[in-house]
Amino acid sequence: MSADIAVREQTTHSLLARGRALLFGMPLPERLPDRIHETIRREQEQSEILVSVIQLLAIATFAVLYTLAPKGFGADISFEPVPLTLAVYAAFTVIRLWLALTRRLPRWFVSISIVVDVTVLLITIWSFHLQYNASPSLYLKAPTLMYVFILIALRTLRFEPIMVVLTGVTASVGWLLAVVYAVTHQQPCDGMQLLMAIMGDDACNITHMFPKYTTSDEILLGAEFDKIVSMLMVTLILAIALVRARNLLIRATAEHQAAADLSRFFAPEIAGRIRATEAEIKPGDAELRNAAIIMTDLRGFTPLTEKLAPREVMALLSAYQSRVVAAISAEGGSIDKFMGDGILASFGAAIASPAPAAQAMRAADRILQDCRKWRVERKAKGLEAPAVGLAVTTGRVMFGAIGDDNRLEYTVIGEPVNIVAKLEKHTKAEGVGALSTADAYDLAMEQGYRPQMDRTKRIGRVVDGVPTPLDLIVLD
Repeated sequence: MSADIAVREQTTHSLLARGRALLFGMPLPERLPDRIHETIRREQEQSEILVSVIQLLAIATFAVLYTLAPKGFGADISFEPVPLTLAVYAAFTVIRLWLALTRRLPRWFVSISIVVDVTVLLITIWSFHLQYNASPSLYLKAPTLMYVFILIALRTLRFEPIMVVLTGVTASVGWLLAVVYAVTHQQPCDGMQLLMAIMGDDACNITHMFPKYTTSDEILLGAEFDKIVSMLMVTLILAIALVRARNLLIRATAEHQAAADLSRFFAPEIAGRIRATEAEIKPGDAELRNAAIIMTDLRGFTPLTEKLAPREVMALLSAYQSRVVAAISAEGGSIDKFMGDGILASFGAAIASPAPAAQAMRAADRILQDCRKWRVERKAKGLEAPAVGLAVTTGRVMFGAIGDDNRLEYTVIGEPVNIVAKLEKHTKAEGVGALSTADAYDLAMEQGYRPQMDRTKRIGRVVDGVPTPLDLIVLD
């Protein structure tokens, strides 16, 4: 028995969950990061500015029309509620706009302003029968009531469903009170007569005939009921749509923040490539490119990690990497990966380039120059200042995604990548700080690179792991 009850409860819970998902969209995570809420809050602040501006424009337009349009009442009418109402409402809206612009608009004030918006509109409509010295049923037929739907729609700009509901409910209750006032003040009518009129008799200035309603002062309760139902249904539909839209906005904001965070782990070119790819990225997707490769390394870094405190090690790495990455990015390169103190970068791989070798050589000059200054600064402060090793190669590489369906990585693969790693190590054997293959250097010259100084060429050097001797250029 208990098992059957548990199954029924689980089934009921599942159906309710599916119903909520169908009505309001997929549920959000139980807890969202504070920065997501802060992003939504900023959007709401901007929305309140927009709402206030729209209302001020509407007030100005209505004031101009009211001033220029012929009046439908005689010159002996002394009571004109519209100018006074517009003046008070304009002052209130200006205060709200100022609070919104200064980011001092509290949520409770927004709620009060919604009630004020609707109340001002309904009081204006209610006062029409006083202005025209007519029976209260007059204001029930005023087309000005349509502005209620504008007020309800304006609240959607805040992406807060409860504010839409507050507007719609306030308008519906307000109009119900207006109907009650019109019925009870139209003519003397006791409770029994009113009940009979509601049930179907024409009494108490209540009719059930539409033609009579349109051509007399009598009230058609069905018409007023339709207005209230319309307000509530529009409110309900907009509130549901807004819940779905808000959930979508929150999910989109969360995904955007996550993408922004993840993009910090990729080169901008890689992040842009991932965002722009229409088809699913699969392992093995690759392109052949003519590219240049740079590899840098900190000399003696491993012994330093044993000598320095972890915080000092990370500060050293960060300072070194920031200079190398800035130089590579400035010349249009892309960071392929960080390997401890090693940095592998490519030019013309992530994004095809007509002059990758020249870009790489200019980036090498920047790196060497910036790192020399950096070492001088650190030595002046009494800090460890390791030298930087660097190598440059060029050639045909494959650029694409490797890994499996759950974990992918964009990288460059090919002989130039293997050679640059071995060449960077070979700088120690040559007793220099930076080397380039002669082919890469010559290609850079053809592509417009102009060196800042004369470089030494070393012919037929044997590099560990490379089967044939290489002609090398000493860059530093």
